[in-house]
Amino acid sequence: MKKIDKVWTLPAPKPNEKFEWRKVVRVGRLVPFGYRQDPDDCDILLPIPEELDLLEEGKKYLKQYSYRDVAAWLSEESGRYISHVGLMKRVQIERKRQREAANQRQLAEKYKKALEKAKKLEEERLGGKETRAYSG
Repeated sequence: MKKIDKVWTLPAPKPNEKFEWRKVVRVGRLVPFGYRQDPDDCDILLPIPEELDLLEEGKKYLKQYSYRDVAAWLSEESGRYISHVGLMKRVQIERKRQREAANQRQLAEKYKKALEKAKKLEEERLGGKETRAYSG
């Protein structure tokens, strides 16, 4: 019986929009995938654009492939190891931050409208008081 080794390969990354990656402040003890420690300041992480571009591409593959497959592909393409659990945590944190940002924008818009309505009601109330003649 012939043994078949299952090798997972993902399509090659497609050239698409490029992001401008920025330095970030280090908050944990581990340096995340896509960043390296600044040699001058240990609290600053410098982006590695090639790895971050691969990570963005890998997130698109998660719709079709498992975290384990995409993590293996990322490790092979970048030459830097990332576990499937590390990838999953990274994706979940980013999704959570995106949801929170969307909620904050929605609340800000709602409060802005409420403030405008409150100002309008206050002007009507005060305006009506000043125009009434005092009959005492």
